[in-house]
Amino acid sequence: MSTFNGIVDEFPEIRVDFFRNTIANPPLACFLSHIHSDHLAGLENLRSPFVYCSAATREMLLRLERFPCRINYAKGILEARIQTYKHLKSLLKPLPLETSTVLELAPGNHLQVTLFDANHCPGAVMFLFEGHGKAVLYTGDIRSEPWFVNAIARSPSLIQYTSGLKTIDTIYLDTSFIDGHSFPSKAEGISELLEKVTRYPENTIFHFQAWTYGYEDVWVALCKALGTKVHVDEYKMLIYRSLVAKDATAKFGTQFHLSPEAPGLMGFMCGNTYHPGCLTLDRNVRLHSCERGNYCQTVLQSKVVRIQPVITRLPGGQEIAELGVGGGGDDLNRDAELDYILPTEIEQLVDAMCDDDDSSHELKEQLRGFLMRASGSGRKIPLDLEMATFGEGSEIGLRNAFQALAKKSHRQDPIGDKQADWLPDIVTFPYSRHSSYPELCHLVEIFKPKDIWPCTVDPKEWVEKGITIEGLFGRHASAKSFQHDILMDQMARESGVGPTNDSQATSMSSASSIPYVPQHPTNDEVGTQDDPISVVDEVDLQIEAELRAASQREDGASFQAQPPLAASEDPGSQTAELDSVYMDDSQDSTLSDFAYHTRLSAFQKTLRDFKNNTGTELGLLSTTDGHSKLELDLGNERGR
Repeated sequence: MSTFNGIVDEFPEIRVDFFRNTIANPPLACFLSHIHSDHLAGLENLRSPFVYCSAATREMLLRLERFPCRINYAKGILEARIQTYKHLKSLLKPLPLETSTVLELAPGNHLQVTLFDANHCPGAVMFLFEGHGKAVLYTGDIRSEPWFVNAIARSPSLIQYTSGLKTIDTIYLDTSFIDGHSFPSKAEGISELLEKVTRYPENTIFHFQAWTYGYEDVWVALCKALGTKVHVDEYKMLIYRSLVAKDATAKFGTQFHLSPEAPGLMGFMCGNTYHPGCLTLDRNVRLHSCERGNYCQTVLQSKVVRIQPVITRLPGGQEIAELGVGGGGDDLNRDAELDYILPTEIEQLVDAMCDDDDSSHELKEQLRGFLMRASGSGRKIPLDLEMATFGEGSEIGLRNAFQALAKKSHRQDPIGDKQADWLPDIVTFPYSRHSSYPELCHLVEIFKPKDIWPCTVDPKEWVEKGITIEGLFGRHASAKSFQHDILMDQMARESGVGPTNDSQATSMSSASSIPYVPQHPTNDEVGTQDDPISVVDEVDLQIEAELRAASQREDGASFQAQPPLAASEDPGSQTAELDSVYMDDSQDSTLSDFAYHTRLSAFQKTLRDFKNNTGTELGLLSTTDGHSKLELDLGNERGR
């Protein structure tokens, strides 16, 4: 899941893929790489300025509906569709791919932008920003397979940078996966899938769990191999139909397909003859991708073989399922989610959820901590509750939703090696929509940028495991130092957190997501040795955000290869389950958010006293969690 805060240091007047108003100066232009939900934060409330994207992204975005709205519409509860981003119709400005466009942000302030396909999902693009003697490549979410990197290298708009005539200043890189595992290519994954499904009898009913955008090529390949169309629900059909436009002035006018997948999905006109695509509303087919919780009768009444994509397989054969890694989780088949929460609303929500006598103090603290982290993320909070939970006549409390979230963190790959039978009920195939670490190295190698800024980071994990940009990509870049490493080193020194014994710079794990990553400082912001106070002045707010982020980990964002906790090892209590989520599953530390907050408050107070030459006494500071909990009996707002 993306943790990028939307700020491009080289061009501070723009925002990319994060649209909440977190800083004083509003942007002069916004850019959206694709429609996965982790890149849309704040977009529902945006009223200005223009948002530039691909034509496919624009049309699909305008038709997106939240899960409850589209389900209620399908059941006839709502009389009209409620499209979340419909108000952006006048703000969304589509740009062509691989064609440089000069935008005037303000009088005399021009920015040149070029879009490139990202090999991720329909409409997904990378942005090349150029202007004022600087050049930046923002990848968004990307699958940089070898063929894709080779195509990028010969693009007319990028060949100056791939040939060495010019150098990219910074690549803002999709670092969803930075372990050492290689991923099979998409073509290899589809080939494996087709080989498996053709073993089944011709009357077998398949259901492909396409839980987000990005599996359209799989639909097309299955349709051709099985000789059947793919049944989808009306909402999916509406979304993909938007990828085909035509001349409204002529009955048999020219059609315009806004993405390469569109003709295969929705069909096309050849002369006066319509050639259908692979998607259909007809339920009497062998292959289905209708929405979870709203399955058609064919799926409900048949013995169905489920097709499930995985990221890759480990050397031991274990399959790693993509449970929300890298964003886009359930964008098509979305679970319930809690809307963005303002910090001022947290206490009221905690009181409302824990208004019964059975709610313990520990549970309230865990819920409060979760909501504080969620508020800091600027994004919606996914709840591990399916649509059926909200069926007619059912009731559910929000507290149960958060308990479900706790259990979700322990969820491992449900497939494993359990299906050993011939013709199993679940067919898996490797198909990652994000790049592997070797693929990212290949992409960086062709550009040799001056700097690299990761867009998916867990600062606490990176610091503890010694993961650095230099260690990951230093040998492929033209720089010897990286701004992200400088900031992480500063955070480590100020927080007192360092690498664990078993983690070196080359020991890499998948980067799980955090709610927020602060803007990395420019050269002017780092400060000088002659003015040590200026260093602290410039980075203290960044340290605050990093320290808070260091104790946060958004659930479901890291793929884990270790086996699930054995039943005998289960803590067995609600508090223990919640602790496993909110204490980051750490084997090395048991510090809560309040402990980090206590240290941070003491640090900031010391700075203020030093600057103001005041001698205010500072209370005891605990290095453990013993004095960081609320002590209401002592009359303190927070334990010190």
